[in-house]
Amino acid sequence: LEILVTILNENDNSPVFEWPSLNRTVPEDTKLYATILAREELSASDADLDTIYYELTTTVQDTDGYFAIKGVNNPEVYLQKALDYDKFNSTTLLLYARDRPVGSQDPTNTATATITIIIEQSDTRAPWFLPCTFIHTDTSVCISGPYAGRVNISELATDPLLLEPGPIYAVDPDYTIKDRIVYSIVGGNTDNVFSVDADTGNLTMNKIVTSPESFLLQVMASQASNIRKYSVASVEIKVINKSNYPPYFEKGIYTGTVLVGLAPGSFVYQAEDPSRPLLITAADDDFPDV
Repeated sequence: LEILVTILNENDNSPVFEWPSLNRTVPEDTKLYATILAREELSASDADLDTIYYELTTTVQDTDGYFAIKGVNNPEVYLQKALDYDKFNSTTLLLYARDRPVGSQDPTNTATATITIIIEQSDTRAPWFLPCTFIHTDTSVCISGPYAGRVNISELATDPLLLEPGPIYAVDPDYTIKDRIVYSIVGGNTDNVFSVDADTGNLTMNKIVTSPESFLLQVMASQASNIRKYSVASVEIKVINKSNYPPYFEKGIYTGTVLVGLAPGSFVYQAEDPSRPLLITAADDDFPDV
């Protein structure tokens, strides 16, 4: 008597990842849809030879949607949303491998792989001149205003010029790279009157100015390793007559009076003459006729 025995495969094995814990460094400027982890690195095996179903989730708040897998049966991880180092510089993903589809009523075995993603800052921004102001809540764009200074006509200043709101200064906003900044004058320097120190940004005079016309310099700050990463700031230099005397107030104390309940913008009147508005005046001996 010949008896044929068929052994039915019982689902008694869980999927197994070859690497249950993986680390990967991803540059900030990685192109969309680029592969982060290949299928071969992430595929799980199952001794029962079952079809494996994958699911990818994230454990870090506000990092959802940046990484995804190619399909329910393909665990290849790719980038599906542009990275921003200032928003987050690391995240942790959980990759689940199941031997039954999600929602199946059959007994299911599951394996989990932990994927740690480290974001590496890339050289994506041009230098910022300081001080600068962020646009709303976006910290990726910082707008600076013009610089301003003065020189005396027919006088050669030997020290670096004093500017407002401060010295010419720029930084690499990709702060983990922090490339060296190089300064140069690229416009407005009529007759080569001014020079800028390539390393410090200090502005100095090469020769005297004989005309009262102002200068509007264009100063460029570029990264030492990549001149294509640059910004340009305006520097207005006014030419004035030399000031020998400081301005002064014509009185040491001014006394005024106001009525309770006056609206904002109302006049303050002289205490000694309530019919006349209070005037605070100053004089300068460099301009005796003004």
